[in-house]
Amino acid sequence: MSTGISFDIASLRRAYAEGTLTPLQVVEEALRRMDDPKHPHVWIEKIGREQLLALAKALPPKPTPELPLYGVPFAIKDNIDLAGIKTTVGCQAFAFAPEKSATVVAKLIAAGALPIGKTNLDQFATGLVGTRSPFGICQSVFNPKYISGGSSSGSAVAVASGMVTFSLGTDTAGSGRVPAAFNNIVGLKPTKGLLSTCGVFPACRSLDCVSVFAGSCHDAQAVLDVAAGFDAGDAYSRALPKCAPGISTNFKLGILPLAQRKFFGDAEAAELYEQAIAQLRDIGGEAVEFDYTPFAQAAALLYAGPWVAERRWALGDFYEKHGDAMHPVVREIIGNAKKYDAVATFDAQYKLQALAQIVAPVWEKVDVLLLPTAGTTYKISELLADPIKLNSNLGYYTNFVNLLDLSALALPAGFRKSNGLPFGITLIGPAFADNALLQLGARFHQALGGKIGVTSMNINEQPLPVKKSPGILIAVVGAHLSGQPLNHQLTSRRAEFIRQTRTTPCYRLFALANTQPPKPGLKRVAEKLPLGIEVEIWSLDDAAFSSFVAEIPPPLGIGTLELEDGTSVKGFLCEPIGLDGAHDITEFGGWRAFRASLAK
Repeated sequence: MSTGISFDIASLRRAYAEGTLTPLQVVEEALRRMDDPKHPHVWIEKIGREQLLALAKALPPKPTPELPLYGVPFAIKDNIDLAGIKTTVGCQAFAFAPEKSATVVAKLIAAGALPIGKTNLDQFATGLVGTRSPFGICQSVFNPKYISGGSSSGSAVAVASGMVTFSLGTDTAGSGRVPAAFNNIVGLKPTKGLLSTCGVFPACRSLDCVSVFAGSCHDAQAVLDVAAGFDAGDAYSRALPKCAPGISTNFKLGILPLAQRKFFGDAEAAELYEQAIAQLRDIGGEAVEFDYTPFAQAAALLYAGPWVAERRWALGDFYEKHGDAMHPVVREIIGNAKKYDAVATFDAQYKLQALAQIVAPVWEKVDVLLLPTAGTTYKISELLADPIKLNSNLGYYTNFVNLLDLSALALPAGFRKSNGLPFGITLIGPAFADNALLQLGARFHQALGGKIGVTSMNINEQPLPVKKSPGILIAVVGAHLSGQPLNHQLTSRRAEFIRQTRTTPCYRLFALANTQPPKPGLKRVAEKLPLGIEVEIWSLDDAAFSSFVAEIPPPLGIGTLELEDGTSVKGFLCEPIGLDGAHDITEFGGWRAFRASLAK
């Protein structure tokens, strides 16, 4: 969809600040795009023009820091409440009119975002396909013969076609990831409970997550920053811990062994997965094979266990009284709930817990898993002919994530040459690794390049802003860097990797004499040098910082370092006496480069 207005958040912010664009103009443009005949069946209900214009007029004349999503248009999956607009969950006979918006929707509107409409979905969020809706079948934005993915079908197409900046979906088994892969956009599946599900009609309440579709990791991060947070009204809500898992610049990348890769006959998808591995290696990943068997076994539990009964619970007596109003495939799936009694429920829970114990050691060997989001894709006609089996194939790499309490980020990863359809990967981390996944995802997406969805907008990934950690930030310069001998002194304290950067160019780096392991010393000088020194920024809580500093031997100590972006942070400096006999290695720009030179 070509237009002179770019809907990415950075472009909107810049245009609003410069006065070249107003929220009223964005509303009019969004309304125009929503009627694009090339992308039908996206919307279940559009917000009326007058109501949208009223929302836009209610915003201040210019953006303010209190409105980080000022004038940003977004879409809402129609199992998430928007006050005054009926929620159908893809079933007209079930529809109800909520009096208030879901917590996440209310937060986004309070931050200045503009809700444009409610999007189509696989009925009752049951499916990964986008074909199980009485409101019509969504299609791939690249080829109308192919599925869009689901259940958050309309939400993904709305972003991929450029109708909105971002959208809300939900993800129980992969519904926030598969449609992202099939439409060449980013899909963030946050840690369970990080985004409130208050005001979200449940599929499996114990597993459900509100997900975010966006054109870039930068935009997904901006939405997450607003939408995340503990909600006392949601029994499954969780607060972000003080020290969330991080991913260093030199990270261990978990990949599938060749024998465990399933692409269901899609040779081009297999090739694109291999290319993604190579691309992540290029930006610092060390590939480590892991056994996918227990993950696959956990995934198989989802639709062959009592979590189907949890879907039946959500419908109350509607299933018995109005089952004929349901989509036949959805009715068949949920009808399987009668197979599971309390004994089967506990049996499945025990199996899942055993599998969780088996996979836990994987995170001691890798920082992040790299999987295909889906092994293949299908034509709509193929899916309609075999709806259960092919849907199951699409969930092979997604179903386990919420069951095992993990975070995930779906990313574009190139196109098949034969049919022009996109392929996607998913980065998977432990619970609460969401910000770290977005940081890594931004690096991958920027290196990939290309367009957002099917639009003319280029991927314009910016360096994600450093998250304000509740802990203490410290810059390390030598043996504590990722992959170096003393890095364990940080990781063992659950320190969070924040980013790699450089000091301002007024520091010299020295290789100290007679230290084991070898260490450098950093000294501030008066002259301005050509380049700053490479450092990593880590965050520790108060107790961890105190014990870490206590281990630092002389002549090293902690002072204040100035970084290239003008900010200051605590970091390693060397006492002058320690530089006696030291070798000036400033020309290398960092400890890693110096150590690499010794190995040549």
